[in-house]
Amino acid sequence: MTEINKILDIDLAAPVSYTEGLEERLRDRLHLQRLRAAPRTLRNRLALILALVGPGLLVMLGDNDAGGVITYAQTGATYGISLFIPLMIPLGFIAYLVQEMTIRLGAVTRRGHAEMIWKRYGAFWGAFSLFDLVAANILTLMTEFIGIRVASEIFHVPYLVTIPLAFAFITGVLVFLKYSSWERVSLLVAAFNMVFVPLALMSHPDWSAIGRTFTGASGWTLPGGLFSASFLILISANFGTTIAPWQLFFQQSCVVDKGLLVPDIPASRRDLMLGVVGMVVVAIAIIVLSGQYLHSLPNATSLGDQDVVNGIGAKLGQGAMVMFALGLLEAGLIAAIVITASTAWAIGEALDVPRSVNVSPRRSLYFYAPAVVGTAVSASVLMLPNVPVGFLNLTVQVIATVFMPAAMLFLLMLLNDKELLGEHVNSPLRNALSVGVMVLLIVCNGLYGISTVFPNLL
Repeated sequence: MTEINKILDIDLAAPVSYTEGLEERLRDRLHLQRLRAAPRTLRNRLALILALVGPGLLVMLGDNDAGGVITYAQTGATYGISLFIPLMIPLGFIAYLVQEMTIRLGAVTRRGHAEMIWKRYGAFWGAFSLFDLVAANILTLMTEFIGIRVASEIFHVPYLVTIPLAFAFITGVLVFLKYSSWERVSLLVAAFNMVFVPLALMSHPDWSAIGRTFTGASGWTLPGGLFSASFLILISANFGTTIAPWQLFFQQSCVVDKGLLVPDIPASRRDLMLGVVGMVVVAIAIIVLSGQYLHSLPNATSLGDQDVVNGIGAKLGQGAMVMFALGLLEAGLIAAIVITASTAWAIGEALDVPRSVNVSPRRSLYFYAPAVVGTAVSASVLMLPNVPVGFLNLTVQVIATVFMPAAMLFLLMLLNDKELLGEHVNSPLRNALSVGVMVLLIVCNGLYGISTVFPNLL
């Protein structure tokens, strides 16, 4: 038993709410131990790398959700090949900075994000953060079902059929699969996120114009100016689709449920960086694609999924339209899968019930049921006719930006708690950068609010 304790690094005397799913987690840890002890051949090294990837790739490719795809498309349609293309790279670094903290917090404490807030700062702040998360998740899931709905119409399948089928798939993989199988299925779905890259190449972009955006030689033209409502809402929306509260809760709980420990932190960082690169590449591809073919369309910031898909089809043909619709369908599915899981983990941690994907639904109804109900609510709304798609999409991304500073404040306080993290606390540089991100988010939100209420003031 002592050897098992050492391998798993878990207190077997802990409450049952934590040790549920222990057998599956132990099997995963033993598998990693065997891979580490095996001869250092290329095959064994690759097997170890593949065994450790998952949370970082899922959180960042899930971040390129259906709402994100349309936000990037609206950005390209509004500003073309300009400032927003190089802006995706610093946004990627911001995403890495924020999400890396959840890796350390999960690996060291072996507790999820909601549980840490609830137990460290009390029920009031725990409930506050949980309410923010669940509300934002339900709204964000609506944008995922918008993408699924529009894609289904391109494939000539009624959305009254595809939305219930998508809901059944999203909740089914969470409820009926063990963690390792759930992760593999999710990664398989996430791989289709890259479909936007060949689409961008098919648009034969002006590479010299793209290159000039990185040097500023193009002038970074911003019609309406830096303080225009369209620029401020798009900058806030792009922030919101890059870093969102659900990502903090998801990745930390995912690290815990996967059974990753302190020795796995370097591999988890590489996993996250791979996900960030994928996110940035796809985001740039969509902005380039829409900048080539949708730029200067009237009311670009109000374009919905259908407008974007039809615009791409009109320029590149039916095949490209089907590819874009496939990417939109995948983006909605993978994001809905990970967001639903983040809700389940957070509520399970808050209620202190068994909270592992390895636990059967019969043994943890309160872990699965709230997430399934929240996803059902979002799916039901999108089965109604005449949903204001473009407005809902940008609103959700901006709401995510509004909620993010509070979520980051809790994260920073936890990452500076030496009693919890010991030598793994944040460095002064990480703190300074994180505070800078919080200030930037608050400034973006403030300027957008001012431009909306007093449009002639800025």
